[in-house]
Amino acid sequence: MKIQAPLSDAVVNSLSAGDKITLSGVIYTSRDAAHKRIYDEIILAGKEKRAPKLPFDLKGSVVYYVGPTPAKPGQVIGSAGPTTSYRMDAYSPLLMEHGLKGMIGKGKRSPEVIEAIKKYKAIYFAAVGGAAALLSQHIKKADLIAYDDLGPEAVRRLEVEDFPLIVINDTKGNDLYEIGVKQYSRLA
Repeated sequence: MKIQAPLSDAVVNSLSAGDKITLSGVIYTSRDAAHKRIYDEIILAGKEKRAPKLPFDLKGSVVYYVGPTPAKPGQVIGSAGPTTSYRMDAYSPLLMEHGLKGMIGKGKRSPEVIEAIKKYKAIYFAAVGGAAALLSQHIKKADLIAYDDLGPEAVRRLEVEDFPLIVINDTKGNDLYEIGVKQYSRLA
């Protein structure tokens, strides 16, 4: 199935754990240090009763948990494989509350994140770890847009084409990792 970013509620609700998709459109890179800055800005803006000043609009957006290597001459970006997602779990529910629709990484998410995925109608995708050079071929443009002091963890705006992903956690609360364990257990 081919889908386009930014994501709509209709697209997110149509996806199920285990679906293999390709994603095209604009996504953003963000890891734990950038997530903390975005999270802190949302909290501060709430206390000051103003709109948060964020590096990108969260509404419908997709973030990719990646710290790409520097691009070699002639490349858009260096190797760009997913990082472990649980480091963003403390920040993800608030970002989803403010419109974040998709997250790309690897590994399990906390029960709190899975509940937020259900509540805010978001989705968690896995990108294949160990295939960073291959994944980078689906990134057609990469622009640094915020927090350049974070080096590889700075926020980048990526234009992706047919980026291969697997749905891990869907809006119904399904978890592909748990489904896989149950299926394997029945076979053993």
